[in-house]
This record gives sequence, C-alpha cells and structure tokens, in this order.
Amino acid sequence: MLIRDWDRPIDEAEWRAFVTANAFGHLVAGGRDRTVPVVVPTQFVLDADEVVLHLARPNPIWDAIAENPTVVLSVAGDWAYVPSEWKAVGDEDPRRGIPTTYYAAAQITGVAVVVDDPDEIAEVLRRQLGDLQPELDAVDPVKHGARLRAIRGLRIPIADVRAKFKYGANVDDAHRRAVHERLLARGGPGDASAARHLERRLGADGA
Repeated sequence: MLIRDWDRPIDEAEWRAFVTANAFGHLVAGGRDRTVPVVVPTQFVLDADEVVLHLARPNPIWDAIAENPTVVLSVAGDWAYVPSEWKAVGDEDPRRGIPTTYYAAAQITGVAVVVDDPDEIAEVLRRQLGDLQPELDAVDPVKHGARLRAIRGLRIPIADVRAKFKYGANVDDAHRRAVHERLLARGGPGDASAARHLERRLGADGA
C-alpha cells in the first residue's frame, strides 16, 4: 500500500494499539507459482512480537504456506467517509471540496510456523482465549482431546510492519478541526474512532 510521510504512525505503540483493538484480518499466503494467492479472513491475537491463530485443517492456506511460509496479515479499520463539503472551511466553496476516506491499516509480514503438536495447539488456544475472553471460565483447551486434531495452530513472528493512518495530516489545522467536529456530530459507525485518530494528530504537531 502507498504510505505517504504524513500518514505514518506516530510511533510503534499506535499501530500496536490499532491491531490489538481490531483483531480480525485477512491472512494472505502467496504460495509458489500460483495465479491467485490464498486469502483467509481470521481472528488472531497480537502477542508481543508474534501473531498467533488457529485454522481448520482442511483450510486451503496450509498448502500455500508449505510452498512458501512467508505470509502477510492485513488489518484495516476505523474508517470513516469524509464528504466533499466537509473539506471546505471559511469562504471556500463546499462544492469544490475533495472527498476522502479516513482509515487505519497495518500489514504484518512474517515467516509462518505451523503448529501440529496437540500440546502446542492447546497453548495457542490458551493465548487466544486469554486475550479474547479473559473474564470467562473455560476448560483448558487440552481437555478437548481429539478435537484438537481438527485444527492447526499458526505462529507468525513479526519480521516487518507497514502501517498507515490516513487522517488528514496533510492539511492544515483549520481543515482538520472542521472534519473532526463533523465526525463527532455525525456519530456514524467508525466516526468516533476516526475522530480519536485525528485528535492524536492535532496534538502531535502542537496544534
């Protein structure tokens, strides 16, 4: 994806917080000599410097990973459409405003490690349960016994992260504040989270 200088994350903590809060993405495995890569929507957990998840054994991504273990996990969210008239302030003609979409995205690349040992699969599940439902009591995954053979675990040590936070950092303070106010007033899906990303950018440059 194209990442301009003004769309880069403020720091590592920003992309980590975004990925943690949006723990559902698309796992992409290109395989080798394939016309089309395998793309799998999946829940995952970002745990320190690796991503962990599990998938059913019949999933077609396993063959692609066997061919080439380098994978990409793509996460996008916190998006909000910004109408053209929102981009005009003062005496600017609202009909000449340029619409856009605010959004955050992260692409995590790593060499996948397939987990087949039942005890290790159970550990992957413990890590997921501990992150996704820490307040709920559940039996230890190892007690599912034979059912563990129906899935495989996957660990992806993070080799590279490309992150983008497209929230108007390329325009001046007046235009950013105008969009911020309208996002809060509209209150649609994604507007509040987009406004928070925009707020951080207002603070980052001293505005």
